[in-house]
Amino acid sequence: MSKENGQCSSCDEMKEGTCGGEKCSPPPKLYPGGQSKISNVIAVMSGKGGVGKSSVTSLMAVNLKRMGYKVGILDADITGPSIPKMFGLKRIPPSQGLMLPAQSRTGISIMSLNLLLENEDEPVIWRGPLIAGAVKQFWTDVNWGELDYLLIDMPPGTGDVPLTILQQIPIDGIVVVTSPQDLAVMVVKKAVNMAGIMAAPLLGYVQNMAYATCPKCGERFEIFGKALEKGAMLDGLPVLEVLPIDQEFTRLCDTGMVEETSIKAFQAIPQLTKVKNQVS
Repeated sequence: MSKENGQCSSCDEMKEGTCGGEKCSPPPKLYPGGQSKISNVIAVMSGKGGVGKSSVTSLMAVNLKRMGYKVGILDADITGPSIPKMFGLKRIPPSQGLMLPAQSRTGISIMSLNLLLENEDEPVIWRGPLIAGAVKQFWTDVNWGELDYLLIDMPPGTGDVPLTILQQIPIDGIVVVTSPQDLAVMVVKKAVNMAGIMAAPLLGYVQNMAYATCPKCGERFEIFGKALEKGAMLDGLPVLEVLPIDQEFTRLCDTGMVEETSIKAFQAIPQLTKVKNQVS
């Protein structure tokens, strides 16, 4: 519970002096829908838009699935969802009672607002509380079944949705996505600081779009600034992956074939998290 600039992080009182953090209590933790058993919930987060949170989420899901884990993705970017397109998934029919997530070609469970819209380019013109409510429903009103990992693709910023997720969904770890550009890192640190304020566990950074390699000569170009090495430290956190700009990966995402990527990454995630379920 904290109060900064007259805003209480534990309730909706936003005016100076209306709460002060003394009369309210944090909102209750929410339980996943039905008989869902989820061992690890990892939020993929960044204070900056356009750094590749969705592509990182997809790549992590694909690699965890290849390691034998049961994986799901909750697309919390309600107004800008892109996960279904990357996996080639279309609209799922409405269901009575609990919703069932869509299944990708390799068996990754996915829930996204775009799966509930008739047209994938239909805009979602909602205010913050309604968007946060939809995210909560994707947690409480979806029968996720038994998962080793549920990855939450977070929207950019530090507003309603990240606050709702960090307060009400039991997060086991946060992976922060940035690019090498100093401007991006500065904004991303806002998300890191938010996680610290909310006492959410940080696993480390992913430095995305770190460099590009010339297909003819093999020369490496660090377009957005000096790239770090995998395993380096940033803000006291390890750099989990340093990912290049990859033309083939971009093509696979655009054509809904991300599960065919040859990029091997995130092998260390099981060692950084508690895997309660046995690998099948």
